[in-house]
Amino acid sequence: MSGKVSVTIYSKPGCHLCEEAKAVMLAAGCRELFTITETNIETDPELLARYRYEIPVITIEGEEVFRHRLRAESFCEEIIKRGGGKPPFPT
Repeated sequence: MSGKVSVTIYSKPGCHLCEEAKAVMLAAGCRELFTITETNIETDPELLARYRYEIPVITIEGEEVFRHRLRAESFCEEIIKRGGGKPPFPT
């Protein structure tokens, strides 16, 4: 693996779906393969207009991959597809 995959979660304070998504990502079994950045959409009028009713939005390496909810297996599959590493789940 050449480096960690960059993950961004677009969220806002008090968003329970955002908290759930972060918990799924951190517990998914592939934590060593990615770094996570949280972006508060309320700090940017353009992001607020784009994502107000869509959060959480999760991008991997700049590409939108998930909205609203995600499953651990799907998240790790996307991380591995974009950054290498071995799947934590049996194939």
